[in-house]
Amino acid sequence: MNIEIQDLTHVMAALNSVSVVCLIIAYTFIRSGDRQQHRAFMIAALVVSALFLVFYVIYKANSGFAQFGGEGWIRPVYFSILVVHIFGAIAITPMVPLTVYRAWKGRFDQHRRLARWTYPLWLYVGVSGVVVYVMAVHLFPVTQT
Repeated sequence: MNIEIQDLTHVMAALNSVSVVCLIIAYTFIRSGDRQQHRAFMIAALVVSALFLVFYVIYKANSGFAQFGGEGWIRPVYFSILVVHIFGAIAITPMVPLTVYRAWKGRFDQHRRLARWTYPLWLYVGVSGVVVYVMAVHLFPVTQT
């Protein structure tokens, strides 16, 4: 089996999708008061996101910047989503470990206060990553002439 570096985009989108599903399920469990299941799905979201990060670093080290083939009005839409996604990803990177650390240490009031910001941002980054992937890879790929 011969895997090309471009194939990693599909793997990363799948991992992003799985992390989003885990986050949503974890949220429903904590809202219903089930801390054990919440913890289990948050750990799953962390593991899947860590795997995503490994593949992302490998991909970026070997591929450079992604290209977008859309033209006209869709270009500013795509790049607006991409820019907010990038800044969200930068912001979420320290927020997730800090939120997890507070829960791990049993500082649940502090955990909850930060999670109110971390959760929606993490969710946005995951969903927008998949949107960027679909737009760049499936809807408006760069055409080779």
